[in-house]
Amino acid sequence: MIMELFVKEILNFLPRELAVLFIAALPVIELRGAIPIGISLGLSPFYATIISLIGSMIPAPFILFTIKPIFNRLKKTRLFKKLVDKLTDRSLKYNGEKIQKYGVWGLVLVVAIPLPGTGVWSGSLAAALLNMKFKQALLAIFMGNIIAAILIMILSYGVGSLFF
Repeated sequence: MIMELFVKEILNFLPRELAVLFIAALPVIELRGAIPIGISLGLSPFYATIISLIGSMIPAPFILFTIKPIFNRLKKTRLFKKLVDKLTDRSLKYNGEKIQKYGVWGLVLVVAIPLPGTGVWSGSLAAALLNMKFKQALLAIFMGNIIAAILIMILSYGVGSLFF
């Protein structure tokens, strides 16, 4: 409910392209929500996909570089310790096994599959917690995000509409 109101305010305040870029950078929504929103705002499917792809990649380097120091600091507080432990455990439980088993390709899959609990934010968090090398993780996240973008664009606009 709060996220819905937030997205509506973004759509009313920003130009279409910036709204789609910003929405794509949000956790949970990412490009899975931004592409259909962009198309519904009148952007071409390809343009909405490119803008969403760029927007959804913005958080990845920040998460990869900063999440561990932030989590370590928050773990020292009574207020946030349980939340950080829950996020860490959840991320490693759902995504960590795939990434540990398949390495970079596992991370590509975690980001590419357009399901809840997957995506750039989840993949970046898991990669950071598993101490993946920055360049490998960022490339895998980007590759997975391209796959997800193509799938979402096709699902949002329809296979036939793209080619006919």
